[in-house]
Amino acid sequence: MPTDDRLNALLDVLGGLGTEASATDRGDLDLLDTTDLVRRMNAEDARVAEAVATRTAEIAAAVDGITARFRRGGRLIYIGAGTAGRVGVLDASECPPTFGTDPSMVVGLIAGGEAAVRSAVENAEDDEEAAGVSLREIGLCALDTVVGISASGRTPYVVGGLRAARAEGALTIAIASNAASEIGAVAEIPIEIATGPEFISGSTRLKSGTAQKMVVNMLSTLSMIKLGKTYHGVMVDLLATNEKLHARSIRTVTELTGRDVETAADALAEAGGSVKLAILMLAAGASAAEASHALRESDGILRVAIDSLSRS
Repeated sequence: MPTDDRLNALLDVLGGLGTEASATDRGDLDLLDTTDLVRRMNAEDARVAEAVATRTAEIAAAVDGITARFRRGGRLIYIGAGTAGRVGVLDASECPPTFGTDPSMVVGLIAGGEAAVRSAVENAEDDEEAAGVSLREIGLCALDTVVGISASGRTPYVVGGLRAARAEGALTIAIASNAASEIGAVAEIPIEIATGPEFISGSTRLKSGTAQKMVVNMLSTLSMIKLGKTYHGVMVDLLATNEKLHARSIRTVTELTGRDVETAADALAEAGGSVKLAILMLAAGASAAEASHALRESDGILRVAIDSLSRS
């Protein structure tokens, strides 16, 4: 329990945060029928995308920084507590099946460890040293990018992690839901999205969490696009780990090459299940070996590899 002085200081800080404020038009929520509740909540959520759009320049700078470090062998590492930590863990876990990345390429660290993904770990977010310890344990280096996520913008776990990352020379990015945030002051690229009062006061799993999810979606997805993980807006590095994804792989090859299902399936088998390789083989009339070589020479960018083989 904080001392009286610390508690009063914290109350003052929280009192100045938009995410902790109570909206003046919510006093009747418990009296509304369900349809009106849905409309009111949806109207609040609609404001999130508008708020995110005000930070286009900062998000673009972050994507470019992440991509440059990816190309040099660096990683994208999210750190956060509670909902913010879970948002980072979720994005990291979705990258391997979506983009065919190694699980170590995008990492999510959450205050309190793996147990905190499903259950609250009390006081974990108040440990300012914990994130730095975890970052060192996974071998943080200057080629990495560390993204600190915190609705309030003052979570000690995130502040300490960003400071440790910056001291190591890693690129640091902050995602906060309040302006002039502490994590924004620590990070090189602050992405501060003022989402305002929550639909239920202080419940930052709502608009703040939605804004965080939108931003991390862009950070990972757009950097992967720039790395050549898509072609014509379609995933071409996905991993066919189940029946649905196998069918999607065949459908992707047929869609992007104009070939029939049987031809696409045969090419995928010859390509060892690689959608990108199968597309290149069919588009350029190349063998698996020739296509593999062309992809390596083109840094994995399918469009460049197709042009290269077409000219040869």
